[in-house]
Amino acid sequence: MRLTRQSNYAIRTLVYCAVNEPGLSRVAEIAKAYGISELFLFKLIKPLVENGLLKTVRGRHGGIRLGKPAEEITLLDTIRLTEENFALAECFEDGADCPLIGECDLNGALREALGAFFEVLESYTIADLASKKRSIRERLGLSTAEAVSETVLAALS
Repeated sequence: MRLTRQSNYAIRTLVYCAVNEPGLSRVAEIAKAYGISELFLFKLIKPLVENGLLKTVRGRHGGIRLGKPAEEITLLDTIRLTEENFALAECFEDGADCPLIGECDLNGALREALGAFFEVLESYTIADLASKKRSIRERLGLSTAEAVSETVLAALS
């Protein structure tokens, strides 16, 4: 199974917002950090906002932030919003034309595997992924509070 770009960048956007808390994150900055278009990012942000994972703040100094604590947003929450379906095989799809549906061991094995996949995704949160906050901030080009303090102190000296 391969996740879509939407899932990948939705999770990355949530992690970006988590490491940038309590500040607001700007779409242009997130797009630049990940090398994706702002238009693509706006499209994937929409379902995250509609489902409460992100909040938008309008205005000149607006942006986005997490809609609830990072500890409460699981990877499964995000992927359910961004993936169209989880059909691992044709027999998972509605209206499948297989005489063995209900009797096939492959179908049962794939359902069990998908259940295990969901269980693992539900066990990880955005907070888990953002736990290395300092190094993630540096890699994304976000200034750390310490760096800002050092810059301010240097300017005042």
